[in-house]
Amino acid sequence: PARKAFLPPASESAMINTLYLDGFLIALVLTACLQDLAARKIPNRLVLCGLFSAGVLHLVSGTPMRFISIGFAGCAVGLLVFLPLYLLRGMAAGDVKLMAMVGAFTGPLLALEIALAAFCAGGVMALVMVLTQGRWRDFVANLRTLLRPLYMRLAGMPYEREPPSGASVGGMPYGVAIAAATCLMLWIRHG
Repeated sequence: PARKAFLPPASESAMINTLYLDGFLIALVLTACLQDLAARKIPNRLVLCGLFSAGVLHLVSGTPMRFISIGFAGCAVGLLVFLPLYLLRGMAAGDVKLMAMVGAFTGPLLALEIALAAFCAGGVMALVMVLTQGRWRDFVANLRTLLRPLYMRLAGMPYEREPPSGASVGGMPYGVAIAAATCLMLWIRHG
């Protein structure tokens, strides 16, 4: 009975654990953002460290099943939302792994919200890059090449796949968009 006086209430303990999770996550995504800006690569060691940290923090939260219900489910959502873009060669593998790590910290619902916010932030970043580099015509030509098969199929006409124009408008450090979206959504959650 006397020991219980020193233990925080369950809701307070959950709040403390959420703050630890969010603090670690912000530090990790900001580090990934800086790495992506500097080297255009998100290190696997950083992602593995994040996944390990998320697992440990979920396990010590007092409810070890959170590791499965929140950690694994969030990781799967983060991975599955970005995986199609990787398969279409629109995103690097490090970005997909980073989003999976974010999901391991946040859980499935918040991971989905962060992914959608990252898509929006990435779209704005891409438009700014295209406009500042003067590559608008290459961008429109690439977009037309990507969408032409869809339009032809919708019109019911046969279409043979054509090779891409080869004039890429450049790569983008998508870790910046993921970090911005993560910080924004965590700020909204706590605000």
